[in-house]
Amino acid sequence: MDSVTSVVIPGDCRVCSDPLSHLTRVTVCSSCWNNLPSQSASLCSRCGEDLGVSDYGQTPGEGILCRQCRLAPPLFEIAVAHAVYQGATRSLLHLLKYEGLEPIAERLGGLVADRIATIPALPGRMLVIPVPLFRGRRRERGFNQAELLARAATRAMRNLRPEWKGEFAPGVLARQRATESQAGLSLHQRRRNLRGAFFVTDATRVQGRDVLLIDDIYTTGATVRACSLALRRAGAAGVWVATVARAQRRQIEAHRAVTVEVPMHQDVAVWDRGTTLQ
Repeated sequence: MDSVTSVVIPGDCRVCSDPLSHLTRVTVCSSCWNNLPSQSASLCSRCGEDLGVSDYGQTPGEGILCRQCRLAPPLFEIAVAHAVYQGATRSLLHLLKYEGLEPIAERLGGLVADRIATIPALPGRMLVIPVPLFRGRRRERGFNQAELLARAATRAMRNLRPEWKGEFAPGVLARQRATESQAGLSLHQRRRNLRGAFFVTDATRVQGRDVLLIDDIYTTGATVRACSLALRRAGAAGVWVATVARAQRRQIEAHRAVTVEVPMHQDVAVWDRGTTLQ
């Protein structure tokens, strides 16, 4: 039936444009799903930054921290991501965020759950909280992609680990003001832009709880650091972070180096929107 329908009503993969061989709610081919760019084995044990061969004079390995985490330790325990923010991963996230292909969130949430399940000593009971959008942005977009991903990841984790008790809790963390787009801002500017932007709506839900914070992309970490600060101030026992993708510092710098004809702030905006680098 699928093969007949694909001939009568042909469809192409929204990522690579190859013809789809079967009916699917998520118009992405199996090859694109199976070839998402993976993370490096040499990562900061706290935030997941790529350490490189000899980053900061250290030998990459278990327990090694990047310079930023050594100088300003984050309030979260660990941040993990399924893939690098490039290629098919970036295309999938943009189809979700900017074209509203919500079924993609279910599959991506499952991939996030696979990564969460590998976290050492993951608490058995957690409050699962998506990074919130400001109400105006959510009204404009019609959904919060982080919420869709968090809901899907929670369901997938319950299947992967039936003993794990994750309570999906949208609305516990809120964004109380509109913020300038993070695209094109330096790390310092991003942190200042998000200062005081998040708050906990009901501290009794958070006090003494371990929190799993979920978002779509970890770029500089400014957003999850600001969210973690709000959660810890409200009494959270600990915060763990999981995202679909991680934009690596070296990756962004390399992109800047080959686009010198574009002003820096415009170049980063292009990077964030995913219209240039493959």
